[in-house]
Amino acid sequence: MLVREVMSSPVITVRRTDRVRQAIRVLHEHDITAAPVVDHTGRLVGVVNELDLLRGEFEPDPRATIRPAGASPEPPPRLVTEVMTERVTTVAETTDVTAAIDLMVSRRIKSLPVVRGDAIVGMFSRRDLISMLARPDSELREAVVTALREHYPSGPSWDVTVRDGVAELSGPPHEYDDHIADLLAHTVPGITRVRHVKEQP
Repeated sequence: MLVREVMSSPVITVRRTDRVRQAIRVLHEHDITAAPVVDHTGRLVGVVNELDLLRGEFEPDPRATIRPAGASPEPPPRLVTEVMTERVTTVAETTDVTAAIDLMVSRRIKSLPVVRGDAIVGMFSRRDLISMLARPDSELREAVVTALREHYPSGPSWDVTVRDGVAELSGPPHEYDDHIADLLAHTVPGITRVRHVKEQP
């Protein structure tokens, strides 16, 4: 499965000159945990996430301790450029999902901007993966059947079953068409594996 089949698009961005509270509202309104940061030309210059935006937003509550809470030595950050991460790890639309997951695990990040050349075309996140894997098997089966019918309106046909995201295609053997059918089933978001059971002629 490729990143473009899972990513969220169109992408929600914030500008480096946006105020922190404005960026917080953007993440909240769109129910996202991070957003690419762009400059005035739309060029990717960083990423900002929830924890970045929370930095310095709160002072100690005097009710939590018997000691008086001292005033913060510095004012909280005002602009996104003050809290964003500048070194951004990106992936392409054609990156394999497994490679993107390995990147997120190794770098301990929750999401990756998806780029096409210099353009940001989406965001790939753990939430996207969870949403995809949460699709019911019945819905996945219908999507696989639809994909096969669209490509093969006049046959051959396969019996399709899906269990826990694993699609099983069965029917008379058609060497070339079976290979194409497997590829089509793999394009359905939520299908994690495809098995082909060949009936004996």
